[in-house]
Amino acid sequence: MSGAPKRRVFPAGPRPSYGAPPVPAPSHSPAYARYVLGILFVVFVFNFVDRQILAILLEPIKADLGASDTAMGFLTGIAFALFYTVAGIPIARIADRGSRRTVIAVGLALWSGMTALSGMAQTFAQLALARVGVGVGEAACSPPAHSLLADYFPPERRATALAIYAMGIHVGILVGFIVGGWANQLLGWRQAFFIVGLPGLVLAIVVRLTVREPVRGIADGLAHATETPSVSEALGILRHLGSLRHMALGAGLHSFAGYGLAAWGPAFLARVHHMGSAEIGTWLGLITGFGGMIGAVLGGTLADRLGARDERWRLWVPTIASIVEVPLLYAFLLWPTPGPALAIALPGILAGAMWLGPVFATTQTLVRPDMRALTSAVLLFVINLIGLGLGPQAVGVLNDVLKGTFGAEAIRYSLLLVGLTNLWAAAHFALAARDVRQDLRRVTTLTPARSGAA
Repeated sequence: MSGAPKRRVFPAGPRPSYGAPPVPAPSHSPAYARYVLGILFVVFVFNFVDRQILAILLEPIKADLGASDTAMGFLTGIAFALFYTVAGIPIARIADRGSRRTVIAVGLALWSGMTALSGMAQTFAQLALARVGVGVGEAACSPPAHSLLADYFPPERRATALAIYAMGIHVGILVGFIVGGWANQLLGWRQAFFIVGLPGLVLAIVVRLTVREPVRGIADGLAHATETPSVSEALGILRHLGSLRHMALGAGLHSFAGYGLAAWGPAFLARVHHMGSAEIGTWLGLITGFGGMIGAVLGGTLADRLGARDERWRLWVPTIASIVEVPLLYAFLLWPTPGPALAIALPGILAGAMWLGPVFATTQTLVRPDMRALTSAVLLFVINLIGLGLGPQAVGVLNDVLKGTFGAEAIRYSLLLVGLTNLWAAAHFALAARDVRQDLRRVTTLTPARSGAA
C-alpha cells in the first residue's frame, strides 16, 4: 500500500470481512486460550491489589503524614488517574503495533516496583510521586489485555471471557483489603506496600515467557491492515460510534460512584461504625471480592446469552443493574449498625459489577482488530478520568465541606451524594443500547490488507 490510506464506510448490513483473504484457523487450543485468560486475570488481580491497597491504608497514612481528606482524595484519585489516563493512549498505540505481551510484562514490572517503593515514602510528595509511577505502569495492563483476549475468544463468548478477566478487580480488592488490613495492623502500612508489590516482578517474567501473540482478528475471521491508522484517524472513526460514546460516559459515571466508595468505604466503616482495620479489611474484602466476582460473571453471561437474540441486551444488562444498585447502596450507607449494613452491601456490589463484561466486550467487537487496544485505552481514559480521578477526590472534598455540619458522619452523606451518579450512568447505557445495533452493522474503517501473525 502506498500513499495515505483511503477511508471507506461500510453501509448497514452484515459485518464486513474488510476485503481480506480468510485468516488461518486459530493455532492455539481452547485449553491454551483458557490459560491466557487465567494468567491475564492474575495480572489484573495484581493491578487492583496495588491500586486499591491505598484505600485500606488511608487512615494510618493520613495520620502518619498529617494530610487532609482533600489531600488523601487527591492521592487516591487524581495523582494516580491523571497519569494513568494520559499514558494509556500512547501505550495502547504501541500495543496495537507491536507485542502486547511485552507491553503488559513491562507495565507489570513498573507498577509492582513503584508499589514497593511507596513503602519507603517519608513525605506526602514522595508517596504521590510513587503513585504516579504506579499509574503509568498500570496503564499498560487492560488495553493490550482486552485486545489479546478478543483474539483468543470469538464474539459470542467474548463478554463472558472479559467478565472473567474483569473479576480481577474484585479479587484484587479482596486481597488488597485483607492483606493490607492485617499487614497494617501487625506490621505497619509501609510493610504492606512491600508485601503486595514485590511478587508482581516474578509474574512479569511469567507473562513474557508463556503468553503467545495470536494473529490479530483471528477470532472474528478477520485480518488486520498492514497500515494501522494513526491516532487521529482512529479517533475520527470512534467519534462516529454513538454507542461507544454513551458506553464510555455510562461507565465513567458508574465508576465515579464506584471508585468513590472503594476509596472511602473503609474510612466510612472506621469513622461511622468504629471498626478496626483488620476487621474492615476482612469483611469488606470478602463482600467486595465475592459479590463483585459473581456480578461480573453474571453480567457477562447474561449479555452473551441475551445478546445472541438482540444485541441491545448487551447494554440493557448494565442499564438495569445500575438502577438496582442505587437503593441497595443507600441502605448500606444509612443502616445504623455494621452487621446488617455489610449484608446489604453484598447484592449492591454484585449489581455494581455487572456492567464490566458487556461494556468491555462490546467495545472490542465494535472496532477493527488493529484498533482494539487504542479503543480500550480511550474507553479507560474516560472511565478513569471521571471515575478514578474525580470520584475519590469528590468524596474527600465533600467530607471536608460537610464536616462542620455532620462531624464524623460527613462521609456518610458524601457517599450518598456521589452514589446518585449511578442513575445518570444508567441513562447513558440505555442510550448506548439504542445505538449499538446500527454501530455493529455500519463499520467505519480504513482500506485493509492482509497481515501475518504478530
